[in-house]
Amino acid sequence: MQDTTIQTIPTIIAGLDRQQADFDYTMTELGELVTAAGMTVSSKVTQRADHIDAATYFGKGKVEEMAAQARGEDVPIIVVNDDLTPSQTRNLEKITKLSVMDRTELILRIFSSRARTREAKLQVAIAREEYALPRVHPSANPLDQQGGGRGASGGATANRGAGETQLELDKRVIRKRITHMRNELKEIMRAQDTRRDRRIHQALPSVALVGYTNAGKSTTMNGMLQQYGLTDKQVMVKNQLFATLDTSVRKLQLPNHRHFLLSDTVGFVSHLPHHLVESFKATLAEARDADLLIQVVDFADPHYREMMATTEETLNAIGVKDIPMLTVYNKADLRSDTHYPDREGMTLTLSATDPNSIRLLGQTLNELLYKDYVTTDLLVPFTKGDVVNYLRDNTEVKSEHYTDDGTAVTAVLGPIDRGRFAEYVQAAVAAAK
Repeated sequence: MQDTTIQTIPTIIAGLDRQQADFDYTMTELGELVTAAGMTVSSKVTQRADHIDAATYFGKGKVEEMAAQARGEDVPIIVVNDDLTPSQTRNLEKITKLSVMDRTELILRIFSSRARTREAKLQVAIAREEYALPRVHPSANPLDQQGGGRGASGGATANRGAGETQLELDKRVIRKRITHMRNELKEIMRAQDTRRDRRIHQALPSVALVGYTNAGKSTTMNGMLQQYGLTDKQVMVKNQLFATLDTSVRKLQLPNHRHFLLSDTVGFVSHLPHHLVESFKATLAEARDADLLIQVVDFADPHYREMMATTEETLNAIGVKDIPMLTVYNKADLRSDTHYPDREGMTLTLSATDPNSIRLLGQTLNELLYKDYVTTDLLVPFTKGDVVNYLRDNTEVKSEHYTDDGTAVTAVLGPIDRGRFAEYVQAAVAAAK
């Protein structure tokens, strides 16, 4: 593939309509992805067909039409709304004399430009290398890949063999880089697992915001942080696809001294490349380990149902199963036919920029996260001051006083803490007899 910098460059977006139900939607989304990559859409080309051309993806006539249109509009790049095989990309570039990019490469480039932390950079780099691996092929210059020209010993056949050897060598280099990066990523993940285990040990309920990119997850998190006086902990918000790739975790305290963890995860998009789904499984571990998921939906987008389906498909792909989900229909303020804030069961309709909406969300979380919490009496020995301090810092303490046998505490505890402090619960029961 030709290396073309993708900043404010005009493109033609092209799609093959095989009567897919979501074709128009994915073409619209492709245009948004092009914009997110710093390019502009000059025009759109579609072809209706029953099958894919194995050599060029589009039919020969449509390829020639695109090439002529690109020349007329002075467009250097064609972006295809699907994944192309390596040979299809090469054939299209050869015929059109243009750079050709498929949907996966476009998304990978966006992710690459957005990655900030070492973890995100490694995940994107691994995905890009895996994407590049089957696309490695001998260069146009046989001297570069085959170790000599046709005059070398053995003639053309020998050169071909040498070229294949060099090709395999290039692929081994890529595989080695992938292995090295995966090992480094595992070390980062181990450190994160340790921190996650520590949080679980503290018995803090965990909530993960999930959903389509640009649905308002970060705005929702910031609304919660502002509501509970943590404006200095707010995360970046930008009105663009994939504004951030990094998971942000914040500890929030509800008015009744109940704490929970809120995670803002990377957004999804339709037909998210398999390489990226695999690479970002580690990042999305916060969602897999959550006690509750909040699916944030852009209710103002006419395609919000398709976005919800994509979110659920991606969650299944990364192994997120059997976790309760609260659906938040966000951006209700942009609709004229909707009353907000409103709740119906496990569904909220709201605007993440509206304080009353955020208040309703907080009340709902308080109910859902703490439904298994009960008021519990404990008798803690004086030698266990750390237990009393833990209860003060991490639970809702109703009362506390000293007795001859220790500190009597009445606190609202969840199942984990009730099990952890069972001996002190039993001691309180015995003392009451």
